[in-house]
Amino acid sequence: MSKKKNRNPKRASEWEIGFRRALHLKLPTRNSDIPTFEFAGTKVGHYFSRVIVECFEEHFRINTLNTTARWDLLCYQHYSTDERRLSWLPDHLSRDNETKMNRKRDKGFESPRPFKLTHQVVCINNINFQRKSVIGYVELTILPTVANLNRIKLNSKQCRIYRVRINDLEAPFIYNDPTLEVCHSDSKQRNLNYFSSAYTAAVSAVDPDAGHGELVIKVPSELWKQGDDSHLLKVYIEFSLDQPKGGLHFVIHDVEGSLAERGAHVFSFGHHNSTRFWFPCVDSYSELCTWKLEFTIDSAMVAVSCGDLVETIYTHDMRKKTFHYVLPIPTAAPNISLAVGPFEILVDPYMHEVTHFCLPQLLPLLKHSMSYLHEIFEFYEEILTCRYPYSCFKTVFVDESYVQVSSYASMSIFSTNLLHSAMIIDQTPLTRRCLAQALAQQFFGCFISRMSWADEWVLKGISGYIFGLYLKKTFGVNEYRHWIKKELDKIVEYELKMGGVLLHPTFSGGKEKDNQTPHLHFSLKHPHTLSWEYYKMFQCKAHLVMRLIENRISMEFMLQVFNKLLSLASTASSQRYQSHMWSQMLLSTHAFLKSISNVSGKDISPLIKQWVDQSAVVKFYGSFVFNRKRNVLELEIRQDYTSSGTQKYVGPIKVTVQELDGSFNHTLQIEESSLKHDIPCHSKSRRNKKKKIPLMNGEEVDMDLSAMDADSPLLWIRIDPDMSILRKVELEQADFMWQYQLRYERDVVAQEEAISALETFPTPASRLALTDILEQEQCFYEVRMQACFCLAKIANAMVSTWQGPPAMKSLFTRMFCCKSCPNIVKTNNFINFQSYFLQKTMPVAMALLRDVQNLCPKDVLNFILDLIKYNDNRKNKFSDNYYRADLLEALTNSLTPAISINNETRTVDNLNADVRLILEEITRFLNMEKLLPSYRSTITISCLKAIRQLQKNGHIPSEASLFRSYAEYGHFVDVRVAALEALVDYTRVEKSSVELQWLLNLVQNDPAPYVRHKILAMLCKNPPFTKTTESTICNEALVDQLWKLMNSGTSHDWRLRCDAVNLYYTLFGLTRPSCLPLPELGLVLNLKEKKAVLNPTIKPELMVGAVIDTPASIGIHGVGLNYPPEEEEPDPISLGVCGVGQPPQGIKRKAETQLGSPPEPGQAVQHQDDDGRVGRYKIRFNMEDEDIDMETVHDSQAFIHHHLNLLERPSTPGKEPAFIEQSTLSMPATPLPSLSKDTLSLPLKHRGEHGHHHHEHKKKKKKKHKHKHKHKHENKDRERGNWHPYSNSPVSGKSLHSPSLSE
Repeated sequence: MSKKKNRNPKRASEWEIGFRRALHLKLPTRNSDIPTFEFAGTKVGHYFSRVIVECFEEHFRINTLNTTARWDLLCYQHYSTDERRLSWLPDHLSRDNETKMNRKRDKGFESPRPFKLTHQVVCINNINFQRKSVIGYVELTILPTVANLNRIKLNSKQCRIYRVRINDLEAPFIYNDPTLEVCHSDSKQRNLNYFSSAYTAAVSAVDPDAGHGELVIKVPSELWKQGDDSHLLKVYIEFSLDQPKGGLHFVIHDVEGSLAERGAHVFSFGHHNSTRFWFPCVDSYSELCTWKLEFTIDSAMVAVSCGDLVETIYTHDMRKKTFHYVLPIPTAAPNISLAVGPFEILVDPYMHEVTHFCLPQLLPLLKHSMSYLHEIFEFYEEILTCRYPYSCFKTVFVDESYVQVSSYASMSIFSTNLLHSAMIIDQTPLTRRCLAQALAQQFFGCFISRMSWADEWVLKGISGYIFGLYLKKTFGVNEYRHWIKKELDKIVEYELKMGGVLLHPTFSGGKEKDNQTPHLHFSLKHPHTLSWEYYKMFQCKAHLVMRLIENRISMEFMLQVFNKLLSLASTASSQRYQSHMWSQMLLSTHAFLKSISNVSGKDISPLIKQWVDQSAVVKFYGSFVFNRKRNVLELEIRQDYTSSGTQKYVGPIKVTVQELDGSFNHTLQIEESSLKHDIPCHSKSRRNKKKKIPLMNGEEVDMDLSAMDADSPLLWIRIDPDMSILRKVELEQADFMWQYQLRYERDVVAQEEAISALETFPTPASRLALTDILEQEQCFYEVRMQACFCLAKIANAMVSTWQGPPAMKSLFTRMFCCKSCPNIVKTNNFINFQSYFLQKTMPVAMALLRDVQNLCPKDVLNFILDLIKYNDNRKNKFSDNYYRADLLEALTNSLTPAISINNETRTVDNLNADVRLILEEITRFLNMEKLLPSYRSTITISCLKAIRQLQKNGHIPSEASLFRSYAEYGHFVDVRVAALEALVDYTRVEKSSVELQWLLNLVQNDPAPYVRHKILAMLCKNPPFTKTTESTICNEALVDQLWKLMNSGTSHDWRLRCDAVNLYYTLFGLTRPSCLPLPELGLVLNLKEKKAVLNPTIKPELMVGAVIDTPASIGIHGVGLNYPPEEEEPDPISLGVCGVGQPPQGIKRKAETQLGSPPEPGQAVQHQDDDGRVGRYKIRFNMEDEDIDMETVHDSQAFIHHHLNLLERPSTPGKEPAFIEQSTLSMPATPLPSLSKDTLSLPLKHRGEHGHHHHEHKKKKKKKHKHKHKHKHENKDRERGNWHPYSNSPVSGKSLHSPSLSE
């Protein structure tokens, strides 16, 4: 293997050097209109200089600028990529010129922000593992794109912000995170419709793709006018994180030794746009910038981050060191990551720019697992005809990972459970797949980012598609087609059950267009509102649609399109000082389709309309008759497009007919009305003529034609064999046709379809066909494994007529047992992987056999026990742990329900003899695992499943304590998940509220994010009850607990919150849970119809109208609220705004303002600025009232040191120094319940007359309250009227994002 080095050489080509020598440049001054050049000693005027520029235009890809700017850029752009070459550039080509370039914005991407981010520094000064805290600062270099930029909105969650400076001037800021608590805790609403709309509004209110953010910084007025000079602003933010619940995950095992010896490490994680959880940034995939990353950590640790490691500097005492990373390629903040730990380091022996990191003692596994990574690199570079875009690549393996693979710019974080030794067979292909997926996402996902959330499908589709090409090359065409079929079956099953998956949702006016997916209980507007299951199906559908596009335009054109996208992005990424060109690195659906059209010249809009702009799949039913007189096959294809998740298909469909004279393809056109299609046959039926039959692949075979219809030349028929439609096909054909198809068709998909169909034909002929396949070594192993289970089903259906030994027993004996002693298995030798997988699967399938009494046959059970007893792995070079785990699974499958006599209690003494043998084996295995654990504890997992099965079948008492002990934190994650799965099942069967409560407590408190997610996912899959069933577990306390969990308990993890929403939907549906008592009566004024109606929670048919359509729908609490006339200012306190922290009284809200109308660029601040975006009420900062004192700025250094000591103990608000009360540093997320009226009234004295103007409105407001909530609102007015806007600010010592506030 040749070693590759210097993947990105920056040497100038000979052509460039010659060009520089030929042109002795006298570059124009900034004001000069006509440049003159000296070309080969002759002065050249304007015309010729333009010609020269245009000659070289193609080489430099500059088409958009006038001649002067173009020449400036020509010289600047091409040579600025190497800092050493900058010396010959004239002075006027400084960074200021970049600002001129940025005026000419690329029309392809319009940023929602009034500024462009060009560079960001992230500096983490301290990571404290004991306290799980992080302290640091960020510095963002931004370029205003409007004059008088006065507000900068950034994203930041759970960070404490200490100070903000812009160009060394202190800047006031407001912090507000409406997703902390979506609906107010005092809200009595409990229906999911209400929550979903409120949650969507809360996420939209801080959505960076719409230019919003949790952190709003006011630009000091001294810097406003500098927008004209295109002056760069440097925004400096000091922050800290204390015990983060999301974004960063600390893993510290409770064992002896130093942190490094204990393998303590921390890494970033999250689902889509989660970088805001660990440092302030513009958390959008469409805002690219260059990065400088610095991390100061303990000297025993290693920090791994994105980009190139420039240097590592130790402190004077050698106890700490700082890692400096630089990422010169423009990258979005969500693609930035960090991992810190005592990692062992392995430089890839084949590619020195690739480095691998793992936890202590895992280096041998790392070496083996990564030994083929260079092959994946070579494959992708070859098919994309493009080098890997970054100068290095790092793989980091961590414990308790969020997902198995997370891809970031130039690095990927993997689960440490993917590592394996050379002895492990089953894990190897899975790990290779994960590595290939991670590398595909480096090209499409990290290097090329998306323009908006609606374009996510393109990146996921391309990375999934090129991963499929790798699969095809490495594992073969059979494995690839089997994978495509599995993925297609998955998406079809999901869409038919749950409704369609929409790849490209379109939004108009802030709402989903015509509600394209009414069947969903969540919004598609943001990745943070999607169910995790839906998102996985979304990714699956995206790569299948890419394959449909490939079928339409050919693979060659498809790869050319990818190459073109990468080339454009690569050129743009090298323009270090022209950030306006970086938008070429953003991919949109429109740009992708335009590229396809340009490269292939084909129109694929019908395909896009069918599969991308619409959800749902197609369902075909096929049947046929052979017309002997006309020698024609009359095929009828019907469609079901009325049931959920289906759509109508119009277009071509391929049908393959295997006849006696060969295989023939026919393309039929599916029209609106036509159902029947006549297909002419090429061969006449022939009787008793021996002749070989040609197959599709050119092979000729002898067939026994005695089973077929004498009048028909048809052997079998296939509809859409290439899977070029996302469809489900149910074809009716005779059993002998399925048997021929299984035996002689060489496509694995056809064989798998035939096996599925034969389950309904339990005949001796089907039995024979399946047995033949099991014996045929040339057959694909997955097909043979599937045939085992089909044969077991057929044998059970034929139990009364079955002749001979149990199915598969004689076959297994012949293949794997000793000749002299058939009940003793040979010594294990897994050198042939096909045989290994078959040997593993056969006993599992045999155990499903049943006799006439519906019991597992005695000789089958004894046979499996013998396999366990005589298993010998001493001479085998591979581990047999997966094989032994499958033998235990076989024992589990052999169990049947116990027959109880007179309701006797089960004890070990009165156990059935067979069951006693099984239980003894399970106990022995479980005890052996404690002494010699197997790889990934596969045997423990099988034992736990077996014990649960024994309980369910009534052989042993149903107990949850064993599973609880294995589900505790500290066990291996796979074991925990298996134990939790058993507990979830126990909860459903036994209707145990105690276990359900234990599981929900684990969801709230378990340290591992993956386990929390799995519990909720398993509860959704196997719920204790559903919305359609009655249950004793369903009560008001459970509703409140789950509501709190999704409302405020999961704000730190988007995925977990969506899991909680899913569970709530599974248990209670969209409307108010039936177990809740009726709420108090109350009148509601319906603004739409201008009449009073009963409380909508009592009348479900009015609920949607009342909850969703009224202007107050999303944002306003208080069921019996009376709205004031529009000309009066409503009191912001009595109208509790959902999801947004109670605003200070100077903030006004205008009811007539439409939701989500953004401020015009450069508009004066007085009229409109920050958009609270909750309901149709808008929060505005009115600078005339000056109630929020954003002008008064004080030096905050005084309290920073003080506050660092107060992270643990919050100070009492109102007892801070006076200057703190006056300086506005933050807007709280929720009012603090602990604040008394006395403490709060103190700061009000400083406000002077500011409160007076508002007080008049309050008097008016009180007259309007005529309903029964009047006193409650007045109390709130009294309590909150005195409320002081800084009670949650960093000054008070309370974390702005601390969980205590949301709870």
